[in-house]
Amino acid sequence: MTRIDDVARLAGVSTATVSRALRGLPTVSAATRRRVLAAAEQLDYAVSPSASRLAGGRTGTVAVVVPRITRWFFGTVVEAVEDVLQQAGYDLLLYNLGGREQVRQRVLGTANLHKRVDAVMLVATPLRPADLTALTKLRLPGVTISSGTVVPDWPCVRIDDVGVARTATRHLLDLGHRRIAHISGDPHDELAYTTHLDRRRGYREALRDAGIDPDPGLDVESQFTISGGTRATEELLRRGDPPTAIFAACDEMAMGAMTALRDAGLRVPQDVSVIGVDDHDLAGVLGLSTIAQSAAEQGRLAARILLDPLHGGARPSSGGPCLDTPGAPVILPTRLIVRESTAAPRAH
Repeated sequence: MTRIDDVARLAGVSTATVSRALRGLPTVSAATRRRVLAAAEQLDYAVSPSASRLAGGRTGTVAVVVPRITRWFFGTVVEAVEDVLQQAGYDLLLYNLGGREQVRQRVLGTANLHKRVDAVMLVATPLRPADLTALTKLRLPGVTISSGTVVPDWPCVRIDDVGVARTATRHLLDLGHRRIAHISGDPHDELAYTTHLDRRRGYREALRDAGIDPDPGLDVESQFTISGGTRATEELLRRGDPPTAIFAACDEMAMGAMTALRDAGLRVPQDVSVIGVDDHDLAGVLGLSTIAQSAAEQGRLAARILLDPLHGGARPSSGGPCLDTPGAPVILPTRLIVRESTAAPRAH
């Protein structure tokens, strides 16, 4: 296999000059560049992309941190991000926290990311003050997706979680429901997400706007999973006087709610209406009403925003109102999709 020093010997220059010439740097004269290119062609020498990047102090790699890769939202985002990065010639280094605080602390430490990546993307990853200090020390471009934590000078891409919850709850109110339950995230989760807090706030605001005082007995916390939704709904039913409708903070929880209701002999939507958030791939199959968000579009947009400074841009040029103000959010639209799981409450 031909090596760079073989090219250097044939061209009569140093290996550093060969590297600069093949990378097209202006510090090499035209005559020397031609000699190097001719030698490389004669020896059939191909430049190693990784070696070229390292010679320029770049890794060609972007770190993407997710709380749990097995969740639908995170997996969809990562797939879209990787597609954009690969087209631009970048590799993705995935850090899956697995929901563990200890892993989060290790991954976000300066030493762990230093000189391994050119940029960082945080997907719904909560940050402590020490994390912000560590990320600032890295002096790397970054972007966040669906994060309640603002990283100075980092753009963020997200949806309006408060508005999403208000829309879902208003849909149930408009159908005539008044006894509306909410199943949401677990506050004892090690990573302490903020999404569920915003969605609970929107749920309560919508009820108050309709003149209804939120009932703590209709608000149950669990994990953002199908099994979490099942457990939360079973708890609701154990409390007696079941709701006529359930707003689940995500579609997976809504699917779990539908399972629990079916097992209890209750019909959806005849006995209890159910609505979720996401428009999960299975939502249409199950006839689940939902507030649709595009997880893939959030990933694609965040990746394009992140690539801009890597390609020499002073600021992302991908559009969006927040890009004139570093750190302000790009809020993507959502929409209500009404399917078979929601209907007017039965007359008793």
